[in-house]
Amino acid sequence: MKTLTPAEEDIMKILWSLGESNVAAIIETMPEPKPAYNTVSTIIRILENKEFVDHRKQGRGYIYFPIVSQTTYTESSASKLVHNYFKGSFKSMVSFFMEQEKLTISELEDVLKEIQKNKKS
Repeated sequence: MKTLTPAEEDIMKILWSLGESNVAAIIETMPEPKPAYNTVSTIIRILENKEFVDHRKQGRGYIYFPIVSQTTYTESSASKLVHNYFKGSFKSMVSFFMEQEKLTISELEDVLKEIQKNKKS
């Protein structure tokens, strides 16, 4: 799966939350200072070329919608992170965050509970 730039991810997060939208509505949900219409429109076209977004015609404009789910993208990104920086080892990644004190024992216990819960499902 192709990687998204931070600006592309911002637009995708909005589309994932809205489900579908035109450019103007996407801009409305963005924080100040709001980007120019042409900027957002260009990013949407890039996302279409990367096959993350598609559109349908509505009146004189277009409605855009994600064709890659947030879950699919998140799984792909997490997998790339583990593979590229931790030699494919989830254990190495967790150890790294523990050493950097970015993960508390309580948080680690929560992660273990989630793993156990998912194993039972």
